[in-house]
Amino acid sequence: MPPQRIISVVPSQTELLYDLGLDQEIVGITKFCIHPAEKVKDKFKVGGTKTLHLDQIHDLKPDFILANKEENTREQIEELQRHYPVHVTDVNTVPDALAMIREVSELVGKGRKGEKLAKQIEDTFYDFKSVQSSGHSVAYFIWRKPYMVAANQTFIHSMLELAGFQNAFGGLTRYPEVTETDLKTAQPDLIFLSSEPYPFSEKHRTELQEICPAARVLLVDGELFSWYGSRLLKSADYIQQLRQRLGLQ
Repeated sequence: MPPQRIISVVPSQTELLYDLGLDQEIVGITKFCIHPAEKVKDKFKVGGTKTLHLDQIHDLKPDFILANKEENTREQIEELQRHYPVHVTDVNTVPDALAMIREVSELVGKGRKGEKLAKQIEDTFYDFKSVQSSGHSVAYFIWRKPYMVAANQTFIHSMLELAGFQNAFGGLTRYPEVTETDLKTAQPDLIFLSSEPYPFSEKHRTELQEICPAARVLLVDGELFSWYGSRLLKSADYIQQLRQRLGLQ
């Protein structure tokens, strides 16, 4: 029997569950689960992705918890695994994301709907298979004070490559701290300032432009570069428009 009391502790996967039609089965989410807005606003929040309130989770008596290796803390997830079925995803590439969507959909009894969704996402990215590298290097910022970027072995890196960009910090892994000197040495053609997890704004664009006057600095939608659930349906169009804006199409 499919789970009837689901808690999702990963924002992008929460949205996926809603898009699979599990409105009633979802009993708990995190405070960072913001999509779909009209449905999550009244749902019980069990803390943040890395600061889960385990006592509240126990009170909700879930029969399925959906987590992620990177977004949640190992200690808390291992504690929850002592009491409940916990499915921990590990998503670093777009193929990983499609496999996750299919797997999670099967686990919650929505296999057919999940397969259709994954196929739709594959179709939206079809044109990118023939996209040649633009030759443009990108420094993708996710944090400030200290500056942190998305490097290799991240989902964002996979998305950048798919879009035909070269990661200026592709020789590093995960989310390294970088200095102004590192940035000047890397000499990226483009600097993308993500809208999340740090809310970069226009004043930060000016700040980075002063550090790298030769680079083109843009504010980008972090959800469409880093959310690996059903929001990927919107990512291909967004990236296509971004490339056009940069004069690459």
